[in-house]
Amino acid sequence: MRLRGRKIVGGKARGIALVSRKPLSFLGGVDPESGVVIDVESDIRGESIRDKILVFPRGKGSTVGSYVIYQLKKNGVAPKAIIVGEAETIVATGAIIAEIPMVDKIDISMFRSGQRVEVNADEGEVIIVE
Repeated sequence: MRLRGRKIVGGKARGIALVSRKPLSFLGGVDPESGVVIDVESDIRGESIRDKILVFPRGKGSTVGSYVIYQLKKNGVAPKAIIVGEAETIVATGAIIAEIPMVDKIDISMFRSGQRVEVNADEGEVIIVE
């Protein structure tokens, strides 16, 4: 299934989807050392975002979250790509400085964790392989 969205940060990635139905906060919500979601209110608490195609509706929380995304990249535990329903400044800035491909304007209800996904952010295209 091919979905069209909007490029936020260019690049291509393939991987396994990790899907949250709730907005995600990176500051205090994701451990920058391990890449594990630690937000007690998150529906993906305990899951690692490392090397995943991270899918969620939008970000929330402090602007420092942008730097947490960058720290995730520096620590080698960042997602391969980010897909969001609505890009907001915090996550978009983090993806830009960490050079993580990111697409928004995607209907995230089409995804479930464990699916194989291909992201061509240059074209704003996402393919759900299975």
